[in-house]
Amino acid sequence: MSDVVNEAVTQLNAKMDGNGFDGSAKFVIENEGTIIIDQSGARAADDDADVTLTATADVFKAILDDELNPTTAFMTGKLSVDGDMGMAMKLTSVLS
Repeated sequence: MSDVVNEAVTQLNAKMDGNGFDGSAKFVIENEGTIIIDQSGARAADDDADVTLTATADVFKAILDDELNPTTAFMTGKLSVDGDMGMAMKLTSVLS
């Protein structure tokens, strides 16, 4: 597992403050690995999920550092979403 994935898991768990996510989401960080968020929190894994978000490591870092809005990233083509768009919208509260 890459340092980028490890750091992202740590940041996501801190943002969720011990709360899980009602549903499941997969973050695919290109050339680094995958992260799953669900009721248990965030962890490095490649399980099936309700929605999959894919971006470069730089884009995910900018989103996690609150330098890039996830909706803006999606609208500008920097973040791709596959699956349940409603679930993707719920993630905004986790990522912000």
